[in-house]
Amino acid sequence: MNASRTSDPLAPLLDLAGVRDAAGGARAALDEVYRHPANRHGWPATAAEASMRAARASAALDGADVRLPGRGGAVPDPLLAGAVRIADAVGTLLATWQRAPLQALARLHVLAAADLTADDDALGRPRAGGPVSERLHLLASLVTGTSGVPGVVLAAVVHGELLALAPFGVADGVVARAAARLTAISTGLDAKGLAVPEVGHLRHAAEYRRAAGGFATGEPDAVAAWIVHCCQAWQAGAGEARSIADAAAP
Repeated sequence: MNASRTSDPLAPLLDLAGVRDAAGGARAALDEVYRHPANRHGWPATAAEASMRAARASAALDGADVRLPGRGGAVPDPLLAGAVRIADAVGTLLATWQRAPLQALARLHVLAAADLTADDDALGRPRAGGPVSERLHLLASLVTGTSGVPGVVLAAVVHGELLALAPFGVADGVVARAAARLTAISTGLDAKGLAVPEVGHLRHAAEYRRAAGGFATGEPDAVAAWIVHCCQAWQAGAGEARSIADAAAP
């Protein structure tokens, strides 16, 4: 059961400047996408395309070469290869994310960074001790139900916190964006994974990085700016989803 507003640790975020309206705009844009005829029965195909576009945009945000090989070829860029592996695994990780988020984060990192480090022992292992461990456990408690804020707000917090912590040291951006995607699916914000907010972040990459840095300071105005940016990215991601659905419509 979700926490009441009086005990919800994230409830005050809804009172920050612009957050409530931005969250409502994201929700409305996604609701419209779900009414698209192509998404009523053909959503597995549109979701699969959305997932691949998300992987490419996420990798591109961290500087990857996102050109895909021909049929049967290996993905040449290791960061993109990791993002594609995550895209293929999101469905199987959803139940783990809902039940044991830290375990899911470890798996996300294994998938994301397998080609980026020669130290296999470092895969899936966040830095131990100190504030990183404490904040990861707090984040896990929020994901598993101690907050009842709208899904788009929770996804923004998950995303921003993982970017700020950089708990693994390699491929943290790809992991953070995948965790936000899992949060959106698990909360019902985007239950079928149709939207591509990563494209919204990529189109405004400088703002994305600036807003993420602001979130890390914890200053209320900066936290609000990050959440609003994320909501706007979800609206842009809904637009990307509409283009996918339009192309799939008979």
